Amino acid sequence: MSDNRKWQVLDFHVHFAVNNGEGAERSSGAPRDQLNYSQRQYRWMLEAWDFPTPDAEIPEPSVVLDEWIDELDRYDLSGVVFVTGAGSAFMSEAQKRHRDRVFAFSHVDLDAPNAVELVRRDINEYRLSGFKMFGPKLAKPFDDRSYWPVWELLAEKELPLLIHFGVLGGGGGIVFHPRMSPLTVDPVARAFPSLPIVVPHFGAGYWGDLLQLGWAHENVYVDTSGSNQWIRWMPYPLTLETMVQKAYETFGPDRILFGSDSSYFPRGFAERYLADLIRAARYNGMPDQDLQKILFDNAWRLLHPHGGRHG
Repeated sequence: MSDNRKWQVLDFHVHFAVNNGEGAERSSGAPRDQLNYSQRQYRWMLEAWDFPTPDAEIPEPSVVLDEWIDELDRYDLSGVVFVTGAGSAFMSEAQKRHRDRVFAFSHVDLDAPNAVELVRRDINEYRLSGFKMFGPKLAKPFDDRSYWPVWELLAEKELPLLIHFGVLGGGGGIVFHPRMSPLTVDPVARAFPSLPIVVPHFGAGYWGDLLQLGWAHENVYVDTSGSNQWIRWMPYPLTLETMVQKAYETFGPDRILFGSDSSYFPRGFAERYLADLIRAARYNGMPDQDLQKILFDNAWRLLHPHGGRHG
């Protein structure tokens, strides 16, 4: 993996591990047989990718943050974006302490009664660098007027809105919901052209819909994060190489972002995903300057609207 070191890399998609993380949230309320199935699928994924088993106990957030700073140094990474974290106040302080190395997104349930106030606090007071949400968890359509103040705020600041579409969770996860497809955010993308909308994991099973959305809107981006094992359940053949090439043709080199979807220790930064992306780009003959945009330049630009940093 020595080739990785020649590139400047900003990881646009990392989850900050906490004790009440999203894995437990997704599993809550599921029947025991479903939980057992999900756990078997998860163990299979760890074995298939030769990843270590997550630590049984997650340390305090300050310790996790120090572990991530060590990872940045170990892998010579320029920065990391925590799309979920250990609370807005803590992540805000992490941004301040490690300026231009650590970025953090607000992550609020938009269907909570005080959602708009919380997002405004996160953006205006805590100066977080964007907003992360799940389409398959949203109770109402994206163009519902109760969400409109959030889109307006992010568009005004030109801060990225990262929305997970498609399958959610491992085996036994969510596969049916009115907001599964990236196309459901079309009204927001059309109404707010200054709002960068980032769809991670190549659309996580909704690849064709994402390509159409990216063709229609210049403010839509794709991130490459994770194992993208969802391609195994598509009705037609897909590989990372073909997805990188088609994304390059549709979005161009300025609207693709590298993300690892790293989350837990002792794995830490999932360097394998970076190596795989570099291999896929080289396989397709992508020019070095365009690959560098994907690995760093595009993320840096989105995180520094108007030439400066929001946080």
